[in-house]
Amino acid sequence: MIVAYWIVAGLLAAAMLMAGAMKTLRHKDQLRESGMEWTDGFSAVTVRLIGIAEVLGAVGLILPPLTGIAPVLAPIAAIALAVLMVGATVVHIRRKEKATTSLVLMVLSIAAAVLGFLAVV
Repeated sequence: MIVAYWIVAGLLAAAMLMAGAMKTLRHKDQLRESGMEWTDGFSAVTVRLIGIAEVLGAVGLILPPLTGIAPVLAPIAAIALAVLMVGATVVHIRRKEKATTSLVLMVLSIAAAVLGFLAVV
């Protein structure tokens, strides 16, 4: 169970870290030009906060089990990322955009949460 958690959490954390860093470090206009049209519906501060939430979620997946300090926080971070991806899916569907990426990340988040809770118990 531990190995499965690390595989799923590692993939999810890498994806979230890259996506979150991009949203945090780039300006809203640069994101829109790179294909993220959904940013039109949000303020620059909101886009940056979404990116920060993704980065913190990625750190929350890896750091607690790695250090052994409050490892129950890892599946909680996975649940938070799943909720974030539900929101992303809704936004993409409402805007008639592809929601495949957010759906895959949502499933990975749910899998990480389940595996994380099983590994903690």
